[in-house]
Amino acid sequence: MANKVVVNADVKQGTINKNIYGHFAEHLGRCIYEGFWVGEDSDIPNTNGIRNDVVEALKNIDIPLLRWPGGCFADEYHWKDGVGPRENRKRMVNTHWGGVIENNHFGTHEFMMLCDMLGAEPYINGNVGSGTVQEMSEWVEYMTFNGESPMANWRQENGREEPWKLKYFGVGNENWGCGGNMRPQYYADLYRRFQTYVRNYGDNKIFKIAGGANVDDYNWTEVLMREAARFMDGLSLHYYVHPGGFWNKGSATDFTEDEWNITMQKTLYIEELIEKHSTIMDKYDPEKRIAMIVDEWGAWYDVEPGTNPGFLYQQNTIRDALVAGATLNIFNNHNDRVRMANIAQTVNVIQSMVLTENEKMILTPTYHVFEMYKVHQDAERVALDLEVGEVKHGDTSFPQVNGSASKKDGKINISLCNMDKDNSATLDLQLRGADLTNVSGRIITATEMNAMNTFEEPENVKPAAFNGFEANGNALNVELPPKSVVVLSIAE
Repeated sequence: MANKVVVNADVKQGTINKNIYGHFAEHLGRCIYEGFWVGEDSDIPNTNGIRNDVVEALKNIDIPLLRWPGGCFADEYHWKDGVGPRENRKRMVNTHWGGVIENNHFGTHEFMMLCDMLGAEPYINGNVGSGTVQEMSEWVEYMTFNGESPMANWRQENGREEPWKLKYFGVGNENWGCGGNMRPQYYADLYRRFQTYVRNYGDNKIFKIAGGANVDDYNWTEVLMREAARFMDGLSLHYYVHPGGFWNKGSATDFTEDEWNITMQKTLYIEELIEKHSTIMDKYDPEKRIAMIVDEWGAWYDVEPGTNPGFLYQQNTIRDALVAGATLNIFNNHNDRVRMANIAQTVNVIQSMVLTENEKMILTPTYHVFEMYKVHQDAERVALDLEVGEVKHGDTSFPQVNGSASKKDGKINISLCNMDKDNSATLDLQLRGADLTNVSGRIITATEMNAMNTFEEPENVKPAAFNGFEANGNALNVELPPKSVVVLSIAE
């Protein structure tokens, strides 16, 4: 079947917030330690203890924002343990993730230094689950107050004279689960209380993010919006793709055709979640002042055999490139409400950008999709309409192609995902409101459905030039190979 794509380049649909391409780094497994932080004495090339290769890789995808310190870890994190001379910092057990010792060598100063090196906005998650109002209030004061106070004085004693700029602050995390097993009414009241003391000092204005729903808990969204909407700037949503369900997630690399198709279907389910949660938010916030913040998302599988189950280390294949590409297209297309998203997680955990092994580092297929899609960051979304066939396999069905389009720097960029692992997709792409000139393309695909990059073969899966299109007036005939992510760029 010939699938039809219509791009109305003159129908503008708002800005795609660059923070949709945000990232998440938790004190979990080898994300912070070994992933970002190796210490100044390490043989691995570093700047003030932070790995140079990881920083350079992330700068290349224009990383806009980084969320820290969790995750579940945020609600057992006491920030005062992570400042001051490192040799005096408290050692603790990371009870959520692997039962390993957390030495607190990577704390507030190190995180802010990392964000500065990356050119990324910091997004800090405060501790509601096991922390106090005073503790959260003093953290904000420590970071952002420019004047004389106990916390500002302590920051200066610890080597930072000027306050940092901090825009994004999360008041708790997953408070329905690992952040306290709370009911929504209780958390709504706690949120109202805690956020009162997340103060704006000087000209620093904090964007307050409330802990939102897990997957399809629409009642949570209803209660939070009803009880606390006027006190929040953002409301979070968490959704992970588990082909086999949460307790038997399936292998990242050794999976069946059924598991491929279930993964694609579950990936697209995020659109229904966004639409239904948005409908509830619209009831209390018709002006869409409050952002939906999808601050944990990604494909989460069983850990790699032989690794610590609490470290959540998994490989990353072309399947994950499709998960990333399709999800980002959906976020782009809901830019009116979705204004930040943070994939889980940046290094060595769940759906990572990069994997490290001692001094070695590899880029994952997911990383390459983020690099290809960076053209959408802060671009103007333009109307894209799809009429496409379905992939059917047993009880599973899903649209074969999804996509999004935007304009930036004199180019129209169209990202398309063929989620069918077996069959190519023929597209009749009509461009309206602009002339079809100087078309170029890039693609990431593979022959095997579990193709991946390894430390032995680090460039097995990577982008290449795409020329599977033919111009015909103001139309393009496009042939998308199976299991491929393509970005077409058209100069206006």
